[in-house]
This record gives sequence, structure tokens and C-alpha cells, in this order.
Amino acid sequence: LSESGVPQLVQPMIWDYAADIDVEGKVQLIEKYRRCGFSKVWFASAFKGATGVNQSLTLIGHHLKNHLEWLQVASRSPEDVLEGIALTGWQRYDHFSVLCELLPVAIPSLAVCLQALKNGGYSEKVKENVEKLLGMSNLEIDTYMR
Repeated sequence: LSESGVPQLVQPMIWDYAADIDVEGKVQLIEKYRRCGFSKVWFASAFKGATGVNQSLTLIGHHLKNHLEWLQVASRSPEDVLEGIALTGWQRYDHFSVLCELLPVAIPSLAVCLQALKNGGYSEKVKENVEKLLGMSNLEIDTYMR
């Protein structure tokens, strides 16, 4: 890869939507990319649509944990390596499935994930901020929103 010149043309994106990603494995992968000549990498998370083929509602806690894990990867990586994070929101679990987790039901999850990234974590203050922004009285993280 180093000799091909590709690292000067592109930036790799590391995808993982799990609630318990292998943080150490991701840090090691970033180091491998750096040794190959890539100066920057991107992360890809999901705020909806990556947990089941027939999900109709979004479980915010799963996606929040994913983003908190990515924050751990970022904190354990060289300071200048992360170019950004793409928050994906899948409409289909795969190309052969029906639509799932439409955007309106996932807006609270998107708001929580964005605020967690912006604030470097999740706290009661972040929760209250999301509730205020969305005009909600009780944001439910570990159960499905009604």
C-alpha cells in the first residue's frame, strides 16, 4: 500500500455498529493504517437501522453505547489521526429487506448520539439537553421509546 501511493489519495473508514466494539482491535487497526502511510482515518457508527432485519423502533441505548465505544477508540488513538465520524442511519438491514426504523422514530437516537459525541460522553446533563431540544419529558434510553 505504501508504495502504491493510495494512502495519499484516500482516507479509510472503519465501520462498526456493535454496542461492544473491540476498542483495542480498532486502535491496532488504526496503527496498521498509519504504518501503511494513511495519515487520517474515519469512523462509521450507526444511530439507527443496524440491529435487526425487522426493527420498527430504535433502541437508543444500543446506538449510544456504540458511540461511547468510538469515543474510547478516539481517545486511545494518536491525536491527529481521526478525520471524522459518519453517523449512518440505515433504512434497510440488508438489500433484500423491507424498510426498517424510519427516520422519525430514530430522531431521539440521532440527537442522543450527536450530543454524546459533542460532549465527549453521556451524562444526565446530556440527557436533559436532548429532552429540552426535542420537547420530551422523559427520554428512554434502555427501552423502546413510545
